[in-house]
Amino acid sequence: MMSILFIHNVNGQLSVTGQVRTRTEYRNGAGTLKPTVNDAAFFTSQRSRLTFNYKTNRIILQTSLQDVRVWGQDASTISNADGSKLSLHEAWAEIILSNKKDTSFKKPAVEYFAVKLGRQELVYDDVRLLGNLDWLQQARRHDAVVFKLLNKGLQLDAGFAFNQNTDAFNYNGVYYTPANISASVKDSKGFLVATPAGLIPLMNGTGISSKTGNPSFVNAPSTNGMNQNYKALQYLYAARTFKNTKVSALFLADHFGKYILDSVLTSTTNGNGYVYGRKFNQKGVNSRITTGVLVNSPLDKKKMFSLTAGAYYQGGKDKDGADLSAYTTTLATAFTKKKFTYTLGWDYVSGNDAFSSSTTNHRFDPLYGTPHKFSGYMDYFYVGTGSPTGGLSDPFFKIKYGSKNKRFTAGLDYHYFCLAKDMKDVNGDAINKYLGSEFDLITNYTLNKITTVELGICAMAATKSMEYAKAIVPGTSELTGLWSYVMINIKPEFLFKQ
Repeated sequence: MMSILFIHNVNGQLSVTGQVRTRTEYRNGAGTLKPTVNDAAFFTSQRSRLTFNYKTNRIILQTSLQDVRVWGQDASTISNADGSKLSLHEAWAEIILSNKKDTSFKKPAVEYFAVKLGRQELVYDDVRLLGNLDWLQQARRHDAVVFKLLNKGLQLDAGFAFNQNTDAFNYNGVYYTPANISASVKDSKGFLVATPAGLIPLMNGTGISSKTGNPSFVNAPSTNGMNQNYKALQYLYAARTFKNTKVSALFLADHFGKYILDSVLTSTTNGNGYVYGRKFNQKGVNSRITTGVLVNSPLDKKKMFSLTAGAYYQGGKDKDGADLSAYTTTLATAFTKKKFTYTLGWDYVSGNDAFSSSTTNHRFDPLYGTPHKFSGYMDYFYVGTGSPTGGLSDPFFKIKYGSKNKRFTAGLDYHYFCLAKDMKDVNGDAINKYLGSEFDLITNYTLNKITTVELGICAMAATKSMEYAKAIVPGTSELTGLWSYVMINIKPEFLFKQ
């Protein structure tokens, strides 16, 4: 009743946005090289999203519900036992404390100041390091509070997040087990047992628990190949536009829970085995710092030429506690004339040199951004399938066409992928740094005000070095990959004023 009275007594605006987005994909070497014994995959995934946004001069509320699934994922046509993927993508409130554009604020100190708290997307600049990753059907969100300031052309945001598993009484400390794990795993003898409480199981390539295995999850906690979600995060973002040149800076600290390697004895009718894993019951965190600058600027008065340049450094400790010193750079220039835009650029992500005796980790992690936008549409790098220990050097060239009525666009991208640092082959010799070339053809057509159709055809021509970069047994994969998709996006919006 109180909520109803509040809505009726405050002048506000309610908008409801629906979205149905289907994507039908043919995968024959997407994300990683396809094993020679495997066949191509074909499926359709769907995002169904409903977003409610209520806005007044003092507060903005937004809630976004979504269901993400693959067609046929349910147990049957009358059951959802195996496929329920309903989730809360967003639920946040932005409390406006100052707004010079609103006369109801008496003598505001700054042009705009607000506090945004709850489950929300963090989207900044070109989404290289912080983005909503909208390409993924489930997208990306954070549980955080963000302080937002706008004044005299300066944007200043400060964000804070702190993750915890439970609010149970008598919970010991603030230990955080950063993953979702299956209810059962195979122990060291290959027998199916219940997953021990508080343990992230380590599994080898055959699905059996092993001391030297990798963490096993129902769903990976991150899209950039990381196997651990952060315990806490803080960031400060500043941006200012000087005439037509935008300069932005980011300082971000993310902290990861410390763990020990542990094992739990299992007992079955066939004897005793062990489940090996990581137990996050150690005090303190491993803290990582990322900071850098991005510049976007036109190079002439007609804005036919533009420049994008950025550099970011990463230091402190990585998630496993090793010393960290890494960096990434980006440089691109674009030329636009009439309906065409031509872009030439180079992205560089540092890595480890296999012939170095250094114990410092030099692998830069692109944080919580949208790697799909930068390192090729086929998602070979810095996504769920991992990234090369030697880093990545990516010179690229892009051509984009846009029709006069803006209803049709087409783009062709070329990537020349190389290792940034040396990696070894099975004999201990350096492999060829050239990994392969990727070609991406993407077209978009607007059918009407609420419907767009996107078609993509992408190809990878890899070298033998790609198998080492992707940690694949040499000689077991096809070096050419093909991926294509059709995505239909229907997004109606309804507006209600009072």
